[in-house]
Amino acid sequence: MDGRSGLSPDSATELGAGLLERGAVSPDALARARSIEADSGDDLATILTRLGIVSEQTLVDYFSEATGLPRVGDAEWPQTGPVIAAEQVSVAFLRDHLVMPIASAGQTLVVAISDPLQMFAAEALGQLVGMSVTCRIAARGAIEAAIDRLYGTGRSEDALMADADEDDLERLRDLVSDAPVIRAVNRLIADAVDARASDIHLEPTEDRLAVRYRIDGVLVEQPALPPQMRAALVSRIKVMAELNIAERRLPQDGRLRVAVRGHEIDLRVAIAPSIHGQTVVLRILDKSGLALDFKELGFAPELAQRMQDTLARPHGIMLVTGPTGSGKTTTLYAALATINAGTRKILTVEDPIEYRLPGIVQTQVNPAIGLDFAAALRSFLRQDPDVMMVGEIRDLETAQIAIQAALTGHGLLSTLHTNSAAGAITRLLDMQVEPFLLASTLNAVVAQRLVRRLCPHCKVPHTPGPGQRAALGCDEHATFWRGAGCAECGHTGFKGRIALVEFLEVDETVAQLILDRADAREIARRAGAGQLYTMMEDGLAKASAGLTTVDEVLRVTLDG
Repeated sequence: MDGRSGLSPDSATELGAGLLERGAVSPDALARARSIEADSGDDLATILTRLGIVSEQTLVDYFSEATGLPRVGDAEWPQTGPVIAAEQVSVAFLRDHLVMPIASAGQTLVVAISDPLQMFAAEALGQLVGMSVTCRIAARGAIEAAIDRLYGTGRSEDALMADADEDDLERLRDLVSDAPVIRAVNRLIADAVDARASDIHLEPTEDRLAVRYRIDGVLVEQPALPPQMRAALVSRIKVMAELNIAERRLPQDGRLRVAVRGHEIDLRVAIAPSIHGQTVVLRILDKSGLALDFKELGFAPELAQRMQDTLARPHGIMLVTGPTGSGKTTTLYAALATINAGTRKILTVEDPIEYRLPGIVQTQVNPAIGLDFAAALRSFLRQDPDVMMVGEIRDLETAQIAIQAALTGHGLLSTLHTNSAAGAITRLLDMQVEPFLLASTLNAVVAQRLVRRLCPHCKVPHTPGPGQRAALGCDEHATFWRGAGCAECGHTGFKGRIALVEFLEVDETVAQLILDRADAREIARRAGAGQLYTMMEDGLAKASAGLTTVDEVLRVTLDG
């Protein structure tokens, strides 16, 4: 075979070093790509181009110089038909190894390759047709385009997945490493990110694999996949998340990281059995879209200032409350970002850790070994902390340790599942927290819900009906907004979400109500306007400003 590679088997190491030497990558960018390479199983060249760190042409130039192999010129690609007939070669083989026969001269076959380590695949092609082989270097995208143009899209995914036998693990392991399966999973994730989805739902039914994306809090149906895809698709996700592909009877949870559109995306994986197979939910944790500023989250300027004033206090508890999926964790992360100036020791215990925050010590609970919220918080007190964040106060023990931390001069942030700010106080009292301890340590409570944000491109004025005006307490001259629907928002009228917030500051009046064991309604009624900023007030202000609709405000404020 002509033009053998001068690269060693450890080509990834040489590739990284070579690109560094040429100044094509920075050390930090290379380290980031290597981290993803270790997590994802993809090769370094793929990661570098997918992240946008280097171009395909840069890799072509590097491989050509390193091996002495010539580049494929534009005129060298076959135009009228394939050099090797489709009946003689496996198109799947060409796609898997990114090799493409581009010419033949006498007894020599000219093969385009994207990576010198694929020379063995080029040699296999030569053996197939009884010819010697010479190689040229070409971009991956150019090879893929040539295969599509000359051989078609190859074997259909339906036909590929029909081979998936859930009882044949060896075959399943082969399938999950097959390029079409990898592309199918990558496409699902990339499409979901492009659609601004927060979750991907894969739900097996009797005759299909349903796919739904949660976009702006609402599940949106996507094109279904054939039922034959279930085994290979789920197993591929398990492999990426380092889960057990042989276990189908028990739920499994994991995490994976992929590169999409030039940046890294973390996904939380939850797999559970169902009567038609395993159902999968992927929570997309896109740090690039994470807002760590109260105003970006939708907090009014004066409310954002009150939050910052509360966080500036040297000790005491601030709680964020609301149902699951109301953005509590994001608000806590924004709070931590506000105080994370490098002069405070900040520790968190979470279940799970959704985003990794620089400069903050984060701990994942592990109940299997006895590491729960209470145990972690107890150990934090010996770590010389300034501020601690507990994912959730679930029981009296955790509440007592949180109060102890506040009493001994520490700041503490946490969440509860209640419908209102005042309801958080009564929930803690119901846990048997002593009123005098709660009154002396609680600084503020934030309650919140997420509502859909109006699309700025198609919103139009709207006058609500009498019933809505009565519920809102506004007159007939009040003008609000609605979304007409356009291409920018997928004709839904909404694009993104925004928080509606209630803020209760614990002053002397509220502290006395706590000591009196007042219920939530009494606390909300007697707290002064300066202490309680209600969710309805916030919703009315945002609806009037054209940030959301009256329907969205009423949906979350009239649910109790």
